[in-house]
Amino acid sequence: MEGVAGVTAPPRAQYIRVIMAELERLHSHVLWAGIAAKLMGFKTMFMACFEIREKIMDILAAISGNRVNYSMNRIGGVNRDITDPQSILKMVEALEGEMARTVIPIFTTSRTARSRCAGIGVLTKEQAVSLGVVGPVARASGLPQDLRKDAPYAAYAELDFDVPVQPDGDVRARLLVRALEIMESCKILRQALAKLPPGEFNTGEEKFNFITGTSTARVEAPRGEVMYSVSWKEGSRNPARVHVRTPTYVVMPAIRWMVKGARLADTPLIQASIDPCYSCTDR
Repeated sequence: MEGVAGVTAPPRAQYIRVIMAELERLHSHVLWAGIAAKLMGFKTMFMACFEIREKIMDILAAISGNRVNYSMNRIGGVNRDITDPQSILKMVEALEGEMARTVIPIFTTSRTARSRCAGIGVLTKEQAVSLGVVGPVARASGLPQDLRKDAPYAAYAELDFDVPVQPDGDVRARLLVRALEIMESCKILRQALAKLPPGEFNTGEEKFNFITGTSTARVEAPRGEVMYSVSWKEGSRNPARVHVRTPTYVVMPAIRWMVKGARLADTPLIQASIDPCYSCTDR
């Protein structure tokens, strides 16, 4: 919408967008880890993940007033400012320490996680390329693709972070990629909160003049690339066309290769390993 309106969000808004996006990535990955643990029969880890998820939601509520639907973005910036970045930074650092002590060590060293995930649901690098998978599923099959690095948007070009990649393409690799991304998100959040520039957090405009044309935007969501395309005709009150492509829509066909030769008992975990969002796909 900013593309067809010729509007650019202020620098402070770009950083706040990064902060909200990375908190959402943390929330998504920790939620997925809890569900994966439950499917493994690892109920203690399930409860630990959901306890950490509550703390992430507390941070989101402190910023936006909402635990789930934040309503932060608007055309030309964000709806709310971050007025006390240091208090949010303390919460993020405490969260990072807890993840480093609990989630990462258990998922990377646990015999339960290894026995249920290693060598299960393999998607090779060649299959990943041919299917065009995105996000953690692609990175777990050895493809180092991430729009935050490959086509930076918002303030990502000004931040230092790594893109975790695993070569094995199995459920364990997808688990490890998300676990390592949790730590990278904490690294990004620390930088973004520390470097949050002064100034306005939106343009202050309430009405916009949209021009004839099509604008496309892509972001690296927790599940992978999300693409929006908006077409507008000048003078119209509504867009002529809005098209959305979600990561689950792209990744879901890969399950047919992952389950080949698998035990029936492993198929729920294999399917869950792509972190599917059925409502994103069944539109």
